[in-house]
Amino acid sequence: MGPPRPLLILFGCVPGLLALLALVMGVAGVDRTAPRAAVPEPPPVAARLSVPRPVARPPIVPRSKWLDAATTREQPPPRYDDRVVAVFIHHTDSPNGYDCADVPRIIRDVYAGQTGAKQWDDIGYNFLVDRCGTIYEGRAGGIDRPVTGAHTQGFNHRSAGIAAIGTFTGGAPVPKAMTEAIARLVAWKLGLAGVDPRGTVRLVSSNSLSRYAAGTATVLSTVSGHNAAFMTSCPGAALTARLPQIRALAARYQGR
Repeated sequence: MGPPRPLLILFGCVPGLLALLALVMGVAGVDRTAPRAAVPEPPPVAARLSVPRPVARPPIVPRSKWLDAATTREQPPPRYDDRVVAVFIHHTDSPNGYDCADVPRIIRDVYAGQTGAKQWDDIGYNFLVDRCGTIYEGRAGGIDRPVTGAHTQGFNHRSAGIAAIGTFTGGAPVPKAMTEAIARLVAWKLGLAGVDPRGTVRLVSSNSLSRYAAGTATVLSTVSGHNAAFMTSCPGAALTARLPQIRALAARYQGR
């Protein structure tokens, strides 16, 4: 799951056959010089024309509260998109019976695993939510900004990744405080771009390691599970079953 970057081509007027030749050469040049992963597609028309739908930002614990000097790794500057038009829900696939006071350590462990063994530049998730409903800032770059994450292979652009701390396979209880906090976070984050949490969005895959070959456009729910975009069971059957409720609750928080 690595993050990706942008490119745009503009042609002037070229008469007759020269125009056709310039067009063919230009398209070939794009394929040779820039990987799909570095070319975020423009947002769909609905997203461009939507207006912000302000929702109060829920309390979010900054990363400075869980990331200590001993754990911090050197990393490149954060990357940004123009807005967030989709949210992907994950689980951390870690034990459920934790004490919420111990969550900063748990997040440090996730960070250490992703930046250590996996050699990512930072924690992949933009936000993490614990079973008590506390929301934590994950990836660096600014809580209010559209930070490009590293959470959903092929679909990190214009999306935010929210990880539920725990393992939510079939039959696992999903705490009400957790789903309510996720819904409030979704309502606020998508509200900045006027996006309806119950809607759909057209996204273009930037990486063939996702469910879709690089360059493939697909329509996904604006609030999707990780498994909608990548071959995985994440966020687990139990949390996946709660997504309709999260979408509806987030829409309600937006006043829809």
